[in-house]
Amino acid sequence: MRIALDAHGGDFGLKPNVEGALLAVKKLPHEVILVGRDPEIREELRRLGAENPERITIVHAPQVVDMAGEPVGECRAKPDSSLMVGAALVSEGKADAFVSAGNSGAIMVASLLNLKRIPGVIRPAIAAPLPTFKGTCVLLDAGANMDCKPWHLAQFAVMGSVYMKSLFKIENPSVGLLSIGEEETKGNALVQESLPLIKNMGVNFFGPVEGRDIPEGLTDVVVADGFTGNVALKLYEGSAKTVFKMLKEQIMRKFTYKIGAMLMRKLFADMKVKMSVDIYGGAPLLGVNGVVLVCHGKVTSNAIFNAVRVSAELAAAGMVTHIRKRMEQVKDKISAAREQDA
Repeated sequence: MRIALDAHGGDFGLKPNVEGALLAVKKLPHEVILVGRDPEIREELRRLGAENPERITIVHAPQVVDMAGEPVGECRAKPDSSLMVGAALVSEGKADAFVSAGNSGAIMVASLLNLKRIPGVIRPAIAAPLPTFKGTCVLLDAGANMDCKPWHLAQFAVMGSVYMKSLFKIENPSVGLLSIGEEETKGNALVQESLPLIKNMGVNFFGPVEGRDIPEGLTDVVVADGFTGNVALKLYEGSAKTVFKMLKEQIMRKFTYKIGAMLMRKLFADMKVKMSVDIYGGAPLLGVNGVVLVCHGKVTSNAIFNAVRVSAELAAAGMVTHIRKRMEQVKDKISAAREQDA
């Protein structure tokens, strides 16, 4: 597989991206295409002692999208940016997937401009994989669409199911709709209107789930509008960090606690790995006509390595093709729901 990587994406610039690319070609059979300013990338490779690494190529892109810039304006004003060029490589068939830790809004815009939507998809969604007590679940939308209609959530349920089957090999993923109670009579208008439509999508629909059910891993897929999903995601991330901080603070209070902690170092290390989102690499942008992985802005080289691994697995599994087929199967039901609301 050929994976295009935005070499300038993220808060830390070239370093984690190039280090992650080198790690990927060392441990994986894939080719990594570093997209960005050629002289700067070559200098970083030299600094890392890897001037001519095998299975790493460079595609020159002289412009860089501002991490805090307005997505549409940045992409249109910078057609030769690493984001736009990277997405175009997938569109042109020169890469099998695109990975970036850049401006998430701009990644979506660049993907839509170059790859377009999968036929039938109304709005693409960011699907955030999360560690749970039972394994992994995916939360979508995690921030791409602040205001949603029931048919958007219905499509998210379908795409999330395909993602979990493609990457985690779950044959019939369970789907939950994020609400304020497990009873179908609870929830706002969007939840109430979405319930019957999701039931009609041919997915393994569990029903409404609460926020506390996410870390438990009650369902494999959790569906929400982008505003609610992003709040849930940030709360999830913040809670994990706070628990570790509180634990560390308590350990430092007594000498006996410190001794106990030393004996449990391996356990704490394993827990930190289990709770880290780095193992997933990033969140796929589901609904565009190609594999695109959105990484956290504070990306690490290990996260980039895993992003290359995961994006290659999704491309090899034919995830986009499977989503396209499922969108074709549910298009009449989605159209009927939209017409009824008109």
